[in-house]
Amino acid sequence: MSPIQRSIKPCELPQSALLRKYVYKGAYTDCYFTEIATRVSHAEYVYGFYTTGVFKLERLILKWLVSKPSTDSDAKRLACSEVDTFAAWSVEDRAPNQLLLCDYQQRTRSWLMVAPIESGGEGTRLYFGSAVVPVRAKSGEVTLGSTYSALLSFHKLYSRVLLKAASSRLAAHALAR
Repeated sequence: MSPIQRSIKPCELPQSALLRKYVYKGAYTDCYFTEIATRVSHAEYVYGFYTTGVFKLERLILKWLVSKPSTDSDAKRLACSEVDTFAAWSVEDRAPNQLLLCDYQQRTRSWLMVAPIESGGEGTRLYFGSAVVPVRAKSGEVTLGSTYSALLSFHKLYSRVLLKAASSRLAAHALAR
């Protein structure tokens, strides 16, 4: 096993990232990555991400606040490309190693990608990123909006927590194989 650390680090979006088009559109974008010492398929990552305890709490909140319920089975169908909707999101784009989701209000995007680690053996780099699409205010100014701007610090922390939870779940699953 290689000396891969599961720390969460910010990074530039990879050139092939489906989320990259939002950089060009002037949206707020972020990207985080971590590495695990086992090969993980994209479907395993998507399923693992959306079925962590942390994300299940978000799913419960979405069910109560905006009537957008989801189950682990729904997450499995999303991961296997059998459906194009999941909770408050719909699929905007897919690639063999990526998934780009759009929220039901069309303001945010969530992106997941896997890439094999070429050096150091059997490992996988897990990426998670987001975009917040700006809107034109009544003043004519293009802005993220006060709600999104106020929540940005929380969002950055929460993104790290989500990715950490997913990588821990996938690493534990790999050990159990």
